[in-house]
Amino acid sequence: MFSEEGDDGWVSEVESVDGVSDGGEIVAFWELARKSVGLGRLLGIAGLSSADDVAPPAWAFGDSPRLADELRALVLAGTKTATSSGAWEYESGDEMVPQEGDLSIILDGRGHPRALVRTTAVQRLPFAEVDAEFARLEGEDDRSLQMWRVGHEAYFRRSLAARGAVFDTTVPLVLERFELRYPRPR
Repeated sequence: MFSEEGDDGWVSEVESVDGVSDGGEIVAFWELARKSVGLGRLLGIAGLSSADDVAPPAWAFGDSPRLADELRALVLAGTKTATSSGAWEYESGDEMVPQEGDLSIILDGRGHPRALVRTTAVQRLPFAEVDAEFARLEGEDDRSLQMWRVGHEAYFRRSLAARGAVFDTTVPLVLERFELRYPRPR
């Protein structure tokens, strides 16, 4: 399959892996992951065949392939069990605010499915009210609140600037805790 890498390093289409491409790769991963964690067919969202089943949302961490791969590796190692996003990212309605019990497929920096996580808790807080425990659960850098603020302020500044908005410490965030369901932590 043809895929094109943009100036930002993101791949505009997922390359084929083992002959499965695009959404087919996600469906194949979903089929394997849900069986592995004992989720059988989910009749409420399942179609007539496994190809008709609705896989959970698939997304990558961060805003670059490099960051997506770094953060995904922390999830797979069991170090990263939380993430934060700007509440403004959900305003368009294209993405739903995560809720407890939601499943998500985590993609690597090239768009390939690599992990299945389940949301265990969600809260909305201003940037300034994120605490040291949440920073530790995010698992990044030295896991301190100080380093969390430095890295995440830079990230949220980029995100807001792309929307023509300006960062301040009162911006609302969605804080999500999750557990790795598939594959099991190494």
